[in-house]
Amino acid sequence: MTNPENLRSLLQSVANGKLTPDQALDSLKDLTYEPVGEFAKIDHHRQLRTGFPEVIWGPGKTPKQIAQIIEVMRLRNPVVMATRIEPAVYNVLQLKIPDLRYYELARICAITPLNIQPKIGGLIGILSAGTADLAVAEEAAVTAELSGFRVQRLWDVGVAGIHRLLSNRHVIESSSVLIVVAGMEGALPSVVAGLADCPIIAVPTSIGYGANFSGLAPLLTMLNSCAAGVGVVNIDNGFGAAVLAGQILRTAEKLRMLSGTP
Repeated sequence: MTNPENLRSLLQSVANGKLTPDQALDSLKDLTYEPVGEFAKIDHHRQLRTGFPEVIWGPGKTPKQIAQIIEVMRLRNPVVMATRIEPAVYNVLQLKIPDLRYYELARICAITPLNIQPKIGGLIGILSAGTADLAVAEEAAVTAELSGFRVQRLWDVGVAGIHRLLSNRHVIESSSVLIVVAGMEGALPSVVAGLADCPIIAVPTSIGYGANFSGLAPLLTMLNSCAAGVGVVNIDNGFGAAVLAGQILRTAEKLRMLSGTP
């Protein structure tokens, strides 16, 4: 019961007399969560509440635990995703789940349909300052795509060569929301925000020399941005940036439907 259509169908079956209330109650018994062994409780109700299903955080879990969680989640979700999965862990998981896909740069593995069609209008533009920031940027991009959003990538356009960004202003202008990923001093989101007419989600990365303090320097730069319209997520949190961008687009879609705008 992880999507509104299934829940509506169940309620309609009760209303039509095809199911008794007790039978419906039995179907809903694991609606809020479902235990997996002694180590996890899967929140099947999360998509109904938030629009996004639960996603598996890989670090700290054994491959066996991750595999068991995936097998439970795939029975109720068309897309199941696990983040921060290292190649060695994926190699073990693939032996247990042959149809598991791996996005190596993003460090994401997932069970997905063959073709995921965008469910919500709008475009998420994702910019990275440098090639070293790509793992975080790709985590954001793959998360957004697997969640049913259109994504446009623009890599290696940091402020050290600002002409690379300025010659690609069409990416900024065509995006409905922008995720800007940067390490070192983290200046890129402020520059982009001065050019864009849409929300900016800044993602500091832990890439940089010692005074970068493993991402603290760009985090503070982004929090202190003089450009308006910049929100900041935690260090290296590409996943969180993608979900926030998706929520912005989902809210815009709900407002459009409420207003009756075609």
